[in-house]
Amino acid sequence: MRFATRVSLACCLAVAAFAKLAAADGAQDGSPARVFTICVPDVYWKECTDMIKDSAMNGIPVTCISGRDRYECIERVGRKEADVVAVDPEDMYLAVKDNALAAKAGYSIVEQVRTKEEPDAIYRYEAVAVIHKDLDIQNVQGLRGLKSCHTGVGRNVGYKIPITKLTNMGVLNNLHDPQYSARENELRALSSLFSKGCLVGTWSPDPAINRRLKQTYSNMCALCEKPEICDYPDIYSGYEGALRCLAHNGGQVAWTKVIYVKRFFGLPVGVTPAIPTAENPADYRYFCPDGSKVAIDANTKPCTWAARPWQGYMVNGAVGDVQAVQKELTDLGKLGEKEKAAWWKDIMLLDPKTLAVPAPAVSPEDHLKNSKYLDVIERNSGAVDKLARCCVWSAGDLDKCRAIARSAFSRDIRPKIECILEQNQEACLKSLKEDNTDLLVVQGGSVLRAVKEYNAKPILAESYGEGSTKLGERPAIALIKEGSTIKALSDLRGKKSCHSGYKGDFAGWNAPVRALKEKGLIASEDKMADFFGGSCAPGAPPESKLCQQCVGSIDSSDERVRNATKCKPCADEAYKGGKGAVDCLLAGSGDVAFLPLTGLTQLKNNTSNLKLLCPNGNVAPINDWQTCSLGLDPPTVVLSSASKSEYALEELIHAVLATGNLYAKRPDLLQLSDIWNGETNILFRDEGKGLVSVDKSWDKWDKWQETQQLYGIA
Repeated sequence: MRFATRVSLACCLAVAAFAKLAAADGAQDGSPARVFTICVPDVYWKECTDMIKDSAMNGIPVTCISGRDRYECIERVGRKEADVVAVDPEDMYLAVKDNALAAKAGYSIVEQVRTKEEPDAIYRYEAVAVIHKDLDIQNVQGLRGLKSCHTGVGRNVGYKIPITKLTNMGVLNNLHDPQYSARENELRALSSLFSKGCLVGTWSPDPAINRRLKQTYSNMCALCEKPEICDYPDIYSGYEGALRCLAHNGGQVAWTKVIYVKRFFGLPVGVTPAIPTAENPADYRYFCPDGSKVAIDANTKPCTWAARPWQGYMVNGAVGDVQAVQKELTDLGKLGEKEKAAWWKDIMLLDPKTLAVPAPAVSPEDHLKNSKYLDVIERNSGAVDKLARCCVWSAGDLDKCRAIARSAFSRDIRPKIECILEQNQEACLKSLKEDNTDLLVVQGGSVLRAVKEYNAKPILAESYGEGSTKLGERPAIALIKEGSTIKALSDLRGKKSCHSGYKGDFAGWNAPVRALKEKGLIASEDKMADFFGGSCAPGAPPESKLCQQCVGSIDSSDERVRNATKCKPCADEAYKGGKGAVDCLLAGSGDVAFLPLTGLTQLKNNTSNLKLLCPNGNVAPINDWQTCSLGLDPPTVVLSSASKSEYALEELIHAVLATGNLYAKRPDLLQLSDIWNGETNILFRDEGKGLVSVDKSWDKWDKWQETQQLYGIA
């Protein structure tokens, strides 16, 4: 795979393993009570260590094991490597559909995250349709031609649930036109069913597609406060806004949830007494899926279309004492609230309005089916039989692609991604040209040849945030401290170096190797270790001089942990990545640091005492990187086929962009970037921040091909 570096899985699990051993040792000193193990995503490991300390001081035996993300935590609980993981309904769906693991795992939901306002409610919320009491409607077919008010595009009660249920009832039609994307098919169907509506939000993560869709189906924006914008904030959007649209802006049906109907009309909600409002519930009715109408008052049970289950805590079949784990989770919830701890929010999924409530153990599948939510997750109404076929050429890529495909589907991203394994990049490009695949991910330097020889079309590129160019290139820089005696690359001989990474890391390795070779200072990259007096290049052979300056998990007081994590290319090595390379320099462990400019944006320290070491033999301020860098690293690019129609390309752009945006914001759910099963830069780069659309202004394909050849990018 492209510049993938294989490392030991012990890298990111070492700290977790030792923490678990320590906690188990501690438990043996005191109570014989079983120590339950919670699996937490790597990004919350610090919160986990805090939770262990807080709980130990309060007599709650608990420990943690880390997973790459929640996806892997579900698997680790299923394999009985951990006992508990906190999950959303979508995560429960992943557990249900992992056929290879589900039967052996014996998953069950034993505790739920409920609101303090409705601690006894069976569901998190229930979806309802509200109409004026005098509306002449006898069945769901009578919705045709009405003016409809929605919470927002892509949301559960205002979009996914009505689309799912109305499609199943045969009310929404023509959702399967192959020339349109899944999202556009749904918007077309809603636009045809309703005469007007308010459906705010981002209709597509691509700005150009978003504008086109809102112009084409503008009737679904007509009832909004700002129809021309049709986005948040809008007084006729959201749960209460949909009701406001119904009551005060000409709407005839509103899709929202029960709790907001009660609040809107001044009715009691759970333990909260009635708070009168100016709205009269007697003027409105719940509209039921069977066509009947139900009064809106404090005593009548609403008729619902579906419900969203509560979040909860999932265990495996090896957890025999359910009451014990329920007590532990409840106690942890109370302790976290008392301490206002970060782990209470990030690991327990709790906040000031919620609490952990014991509930009868139920399988995740039954939990979803009982709420009529399983078909909502599985809805494929706008993309029946459609697939976004992604071609990969390594086992690591295939594993990650499949995880992305499953997770994205559970989170409502369509069309469904399918992963295809070929022998190499060449075979994937051929498959793309022959229309046997739809997507593949390559480095920017490979795009020009793909376009010329395989009729490929670049559609998306990875972005890396502040410190990268407009086209996503990352400048490779050499940093020294102000006042350093180093004035030229030749002065580096015998000095100590800090690298953001090892082979495959453009800024940390490829760029300095080329710069030193160009100056005749080394004959090949194999001489890097001899050129420097000592280095930290995370990912290098642990016993080599290239790992001499690394420190491992510097925050740990356990020497075993520090040794196990030293020079590993993951966050447990304190000097890993751009920020780590600078920390290595500032700590005096190195005289020079090689890293991407983007690494400086992660620093909290003032960088005024740092200077650039230029390849032409001088020193410059950091802002002069345009004339003082070791090269520009091209971004990762997603390719499709130029022979596809505009609509087909839009659909693929929407699916991949939505996936990138989701997991860039929520790496705890799935790590789109960062180490994957012990390998770096799998499919996407570890430093990626998201994806952006490619347009005609992207014109550096030839330059990037030259860079790839000159710098030896694989």
